[in-house]
Amino acid sequence: MANKTLFQSFLGKFIPPATTTNEAGGVAYQLSPKAALAQYAATGCLSTTFYASAETQLQSILSLCSHPEIEPEFIARLALYTRTKGHMKDTPALLCAVLSVSSPGLLAEVFDRVIDDGRMLRNFVQIMRSGVVGRKSLGTLPKRLVQSWFSQRTDEQIFRASVGNDPSLVDVIRMVHPKPQTPSRAALYGYLIGQPHDASALPEIVKQFESFKAGQTIEVPNVPFQMLTSLDLKPEHWKQIAKNAPWQMTRMNLNTFVRHGVFEGDPAMIQLIADRLRDPQAITQARVFPYQLLMAYIQTGNDVPPQVREALQDAMEIATRNVPKIDGQIYICPDVSGSMHSPITGHRSGATSAVRCVDVAALVAATFLRTNPTAEAIPFKEAVIKDLTLNPRDSIMTNSSKMTAIPPGGTNCSAPLAWLNTRQAKGDLVVFVSDNESWVDQARGRGTATMEQWTIFKARNPAAKLVCIDLQPHATTQAAETGRSDVLNIGGFSDTVFDVIAEFSKGSLNSNHWVGLIEQMSI
Repeated sequence: MANKTLFQSFLGKFIPPATTTNEAGGVAYQLSPKAALAQYAATGCLSTTFYASAETQLQSILSLCSHPEIEPEFIARLALYTRTKGHMKDTPALLCAVLSVSSPGLLAEVFDRVIDDGRMLRNFVQIMRSGVVGRKSLGTLPKRLVQSWFSQRTDEQIFRASVGNDPSLVDVIRMVHPKPQTPSRAALYGYLIGQPHDASALPEIVKQFESFKAGQTIEVPNVPFQMLTSLDLKPEHWKQIAKNAPWQMTRMNLNTFVRHGVFEGDPAMIQLIADRLRDPQAITQARVFPYQLLMAYIQTGNDVPPQVREALQDAMEIATRNVPKIDGQIYICPDVSGSMHSPITGHRSGATSAVRCVDVAALVAATFLRTNPTAEAIPFKEAVIKDLTLNPRDSIMTNSSKMTAIPPGGTNCSAPLAWLNTRQAKGDLVVFVSDNESWVDQARGRGTATMEQWTIFKARNPAAKLVCIDLQPHATTQAAETGRSDVLNIGGFSDTVFDVIAEFSKGSLNSNHWVGLIEQMSI
């Protein structure tokens, strides 16, 4: 029998030394400045998480943006990546605000692609006015960019974007004074800010809205339903609202439709809503997070028609079809520990998401099983969960629910690898979905326990690769990737993560891995 002490001592030479401790007190590796900023930007919603306050996240992002290793070009590319690929809202707007001070020229290059709707515009203006980036006014160039944002949109787009506050779009109009180019635009600006205007020149959609409010017509205007909810709406009005609703609004208001009789005695309406929810093009355009579909399914009441609930499952299969089919044996390891039961987007007064990190981790694991039936799911907390049976042929919803029902515990990221090593398992890809805040498994050597166990696994499987998907905004990891081709750290919860894993598993990423992809974004 081989001398185990000697064998472990030999392998230990290949384990990089830990460089820091994480928020839970466990040993960890510090991410590079660019990787850390990317992690914050791809997962941070500037809300309080299990381990970090919103203020701490904000200061970490601002500090990293001024790090000497991070050039303004990277900040610009990261803003583009997190908005167009990661579907984030707050952090891309914050990065644009940073550029307004550090590199206004680069801000002008990316502004239209990052600040691409009314919500993003309001976020950007709010951040600028807060003073967090060193100025409390927009300044000449940002003001001109905001004015250009208005000029590039139709009257109807501006009117539909006028929902929302703090600041409202009306506040922004008063602030930047966009110059109207047409009589209808002049009338619209006057209407929105409460100034005298030519009512006959108002855009048609505004005329329809005002006619409906005045009771002059029963035809419900095609406007955001938030504009209508203060009115005395009847079931037939709600049916028209449902017919006009865009995809995201439909997903978010299924129970509302039930309460207002939209589906009652109307098979055609049920079919219309079901077809909309499972429409592949609409799903893509909505930039939906797969976990949003999971929660829509979980939260739909029993009165939502079965056809509609089934359509949500179909939509889930469509939204997760980017999960790569990978040759060889895959192990997918979702973290179900206590910290993973916190909201995925953090705690925010009046707007805390019901979606937890563990919901997203279970969803990722279930989608891998769906695409790769021979894959093995290994849920873990302080130890692996060995008595859970998952059927790859079951729906993603079913398998996700089984994993999220596991009681929480401590965090031991090395547990799945240790278990695989005990089994002398063969494998080609190991994927962790976690917050990376491992603390139960204190390493005996100079690195983390995760890297110790990965080194042993790697000695048995030389071509194997390790992916760590981090769902929370932190600057540490359990698996060091610097100078390695076998370890990938990536943050985020959009389906873009699956694309990156597919490229990594094929060996198509450059030596900078995820950061390298961000650096390839075209400005």
